Amino acid sequence: MKNIVILISGRGSNMEAVVHAAREEQWPARIAAVISNKADAKGLEFAQEHGIPTAVVANKEFATREAFDAALQDTIDGFAPDLVVLAGFMRILTPGFVAHYDGRMLNIHPSLLPLFPGLHTHQQALDAGVARHGATVHFVTAELDHGPAVLKAEVDVLPGDTPDTLAARVLVQEHTLYPRAIRLFVEDRLSIDNGDVRIADTTHN
Repeated sequence: MKNIVILISGRGSNMEAVVHAAREEQWPARIAAVISNKADAKGLEFAQEHGIPTAVVANKEFATREAFDAALQDTIDGFAPDLVVLAGFMRILTPGFVAHYDGRMLNIHPSLLPLFPGLHTHQQALDAGVARHGATVHFVTAELDHGPAVLKAEVDVLPGDTPDTLAARVLVQEHTLYPRAIRLFVEDRLSIDNGDVRIADTTHN
């Protein structure tokens, strides 16, 4: 039984999707905790309503990123995580923190990486005039949004799309994509070979 710790900063809709999938699909894992850097994050209420332990490590209480990340790491490690899941966690993490969770921290980014790293991805996609956009689940590395990709999902960019309409369609895909990728990790089907993710092709229910 693997322990999953999820980090959020707001509503945590991807966190909700992961919690539901883990229970409905009966993963050999449990959501050990949901942790936020904001005490008023709506996702904390959802976690508490579903019996999941929660914690807050408020970044504004720390003078440096390093001090915040050290406190966050201590809190996460208190739940003995096998996997750390970033679900709308709006912090750029320090290299030391990332290295501590090397190979066991996932993020979902709303673009088809390596296209459009960083913020405002949907506006970036529209400005670039691409025909396809989407989301990518990747392992987290020290270089922002550049870790090895696990899975991607695509949507068509439609005439008249705005950043909001495009974001809404991508988010629907995220809610399916992220649980799929996390389940692969939980089932020990992911490995990283020379910077590329390999998915073991084993039969599972």
